[in-house]
Amino acid sequence: MKTLLGARLTLLTATMAAAPAISSAQMATVERIQQSPWWPTSSKAPRGDFVGPSECASCHRANVASQQTTTMAQTASRADDAAVLKTHERLAFQAAGASFVLARTGQHTVFTVTHGSQTLSAPLVWAFGRGNVGQSYLFERDGQFHEARVSYYDSIKGLDFTPNRALSGPPPNIQEAMSRVVDAAEIRRCFGCHTTASSTLAGFATSRAIPGVTCEACHGPGRAHVASMERGGDRRRAARTIFNPRTLDANDSVDLCGACHATFWDVQLAGERGIAALRSQPFRLQSSRCWTGDRRLACVSCHDPHAPLVRAASFYDSRCLACHRQSSSGTAAPPPRMCPVAATGCVTCHMPKYKVAEMHYTFTDHLIRKPLEGASP
Repeated sequence: MKTLLGARLTLLTATMAAAPAISSAQMATVERIQQSPWWPTSSKAPRGDFVGPSECASCHRANVASQQTTTMAQTASRADDAAVLKTHERLAFQAAGASFVLARTGQHTVFTVTHGSQTLSAPLVWAFGRGNVGQSYLFERDGQFHEARVSYYDSIKGLDFTPNRALSGPPPNIQEAMSRVVDAAEIRRCFGCHTTASSTLAGFATSRAIPGVTCEACHGPGRAHVASMERGGDRRRAARTIFNPRTLDANDSVDLCGACHATFWDVQLAGERGIAALRSQPFRLQSSRCWTGDRRLACVSCHDPHAPLVRAASFYDSRCLACHRQSSSGTAAPPPRMCPVAATGCVTCHMPKYKVAEMHYTFTDHLIRKPLEGASP
């Protein structure tokens, strides 16, 4: 389970000078939450104001049906409902002198670790990640959440150590072999980005969380909007009762996605480097030489949050050519130069992929640059 980035506002002034000029309009997520009536991962709304995606479907049926098939919508589930655990009734892994087993027992999956003569078991309660890349697991003990030491990876169809949790040698005890305790601040961040409405005015509670990133995770609580629509009348007035990310400019739009994928300032303030920084698509995009705050280069210009991710490189060519096209007028301002090599498969050269060994997966780097330019995270 990836630990989400925590931004420190006290570092903001000192870091400003090191950032590109355009970033003056960008913010850390903690600032966005403080300054906005609604922002993803905010806890400002009452739990009763969240109505769930079924209510949204009464008017937006096609969008809801499509969104529910996305990785975001399925990025968390209760362990009993996790498709990976239902499909793989027994998963086993051995390393560092310990054995790890996930075994389905009836409707539940039990995690068992054996180290020397000791064995420890616990039923899993939450699965994070859809499983198309990987899936990590939580269980509870003594009133605390524990992150399982091992995760599932689809490319190997099996278990390996959870990212950043590998044991370099025999663990000192069975508890260390099995898991790590996740502190309260981190668990709130994890659920804030993997579920909907886990943190509200009433506080943090996983029991009332809606699994996955659903409509209200981005659009905010929908009760007032549903009530306004049911009353009829002025649709423009009803539209003002729900948050519409489509109205945001490019900087704000990218920061909205960055609430979970880490904004430019989230990464800067946390001092992230290497793979942790590379995996923040907003940070890498806004670090690109071609980033100017143009709406044609925001996250949603290429990725529809209501539809599954398109993996064919050719799909994105039209997005690149929206800017990098031949000028049709001798008087118009010249557009960015066309690539002299090709006009297809743009992202395969200009947004290369990097293998993350511990995740058994290859990630696309969203830092757009010339193929020969250095691009160290």
